[in-house]
Amino acid sequence: MKPGRRTRTRRSTDTRAQELERLRRENERLRQELEERAKRVAEQAREIEDLKRQLALRQQNSTTTSKPPSSDGLAGRQRVRRRRMKSRRKPGGQPGHQGHHRPLVSAERVDTFIDLAPDRCPHCTHRLHARDAVGEPRRHQVTELPPMAAHITEYRCHRRQCPDCGHSIVAALPVEASGQFGPQLTALIAYLTVVCRLPRLVVQRFLEGALQIPISLGSTQKAWEEASAAVATPYAELEATVRHEPVVNADETGHRTNGDKRWLWTFVARTFIVYRIAASRGSDVLTTVLGQTFRGILASDRLPSYLKYGVGQRQFCWAHVTRNVLSALDLATTPTAKRFCREALALDRRLFRLWHRFRGHPGVRGAPLTRAQLIDKVLPIEKKLFALGARYLDAANDDVRNLAQAFFVHNPHFFTFVYEEGVEPTNNAAERALRTAVQWRKIMLGTRSEQGERAVERLLTIVRTCQLQQLNALVYLTAAIAAHRRRQVAPSLLRRA
Repeated sequence: MKPGRRTRTRRSTDTRAQELERLRRENERLRQELEERAKRVAEQAREIEDLKRQLALRQQNSTTTSKPPSSDGLAGRQRVRRRRMKSRRKPGGQPGHQGHHRPLVSAERVDTFIDLAPDRCPHCTHRLHARDAVGEPRRHQVTELPPMAAHITEYRCHRRQCPDCGHSIVAALPVEASGQFGPQLTALIAYLTVVCRLPRLVVQRFLEGALQIPISLGSTQKAWEEASAAVATPYAELEATVRHEPVVNADETGHRTNGDKRWLWTFVARTFIVYRIAASRGSDVLTTVLGQTFRGILASDRLPSYLKYGVGQRQFCWAHVTRNVLSALDLATTPTAKRFCREALALDRRLFRLWHRFRGHPGVRGAPLTRAQLIDKVLPIEKKLFALGARYLDAANDDVRNLAQAFFVHNPHFFTFVYEEGVEPTNNAAERALRTAVQWRKIMLGTRSEQGERAVERLLTIVRTCQLQQLNALVYLTAAIAAHRRRQVAPSLLRRA
């Protein structure tokens, strides 16, 4: 081959190699761009799914979460309520309706009697006398408050000098008059604050405006503290007894003490309620209140604190389960997840239809069930719920997988109410008990000290227990404060247990 041709061939080979190298680099650049775009698309898809989930969570209401119903119209979409056809009846009582009237009190309770008698006949103007009376008089009672003025007692402690030793002695005050306010007024201040949930400033204005009792905010606080000290022993007695109860419903909610996070716990027994404010939401609080191991049945939600604590038997709240399943259905994006939720809800409805028949609910079809019949009919539902959990243990959806694990692992704890007397399928007893505490917390904005925490848990316990036992809380607080001033123990609230 001639030198010129060899040179041209070498140049052509070098040019092709350069072109291939350029194409290789271009291909690599395009491949990297494609990978980067694929990553961005995947990230954007994840962001879209995350935003969809956040939007769905924001739109949830009290039927699918633990949000209060008051937030349905603002924070989430309006709860769908059953639509009712507009009635053609006029408002008010219908023809034939038996009216309800305020009953008359007994004659022993009446303070003043005023006899009224007609003196002339309105038809013929004939004069009427007592001998013309016919039948019993028509009774009409008017209830009125007496003139509201404080009853003030002044104790004049005279001084005497002993003629023998020359010492002067001042008469001592009675123990019930140790403070500036009597037991009933002190109890009323605590009652207005705890039961009526009035802030101290409102209590001060009420006492000054309605009862003509000038009082400072500091005095209302002292009355609150004295009421707390007066019920310390009954509270300790209830707290010591709750661990021996056969069935206890427990729940907890957030609390604030001087801005610091706290937890307000409630323990509901058959005849009393115990509140406890603690710095923890863990199982150590359960150990403190219920003992190292609770031998009865503990009804609660599925918070890990309850799962770690040792109990004889459990009952998990079905209201929480229903909300969790509805929430999972609301957020589900795959047919598999939706199928799981629908099957769980169908079992839920069947279970509660049977429970309402057992309880004799008038709105449920079918004859009432005995305990034995209830157990026979619920047993297939229990097995189906267990099988449903087993099928979805490896579900891709987190919500579905968590519920499936609960149905599979804790299956017996969902059906304790079927076999045991005195157990409810929901934890509504504890949630209702917490509602009072939450209302108080929102108005009072929490507590400021450990002493305030003790006062709140004591007074809430005593007042709610009195309401549960249908006792007059104001009368009880008055008796407790009077006993406290005499250095005596307040009346026990366990006598009705």
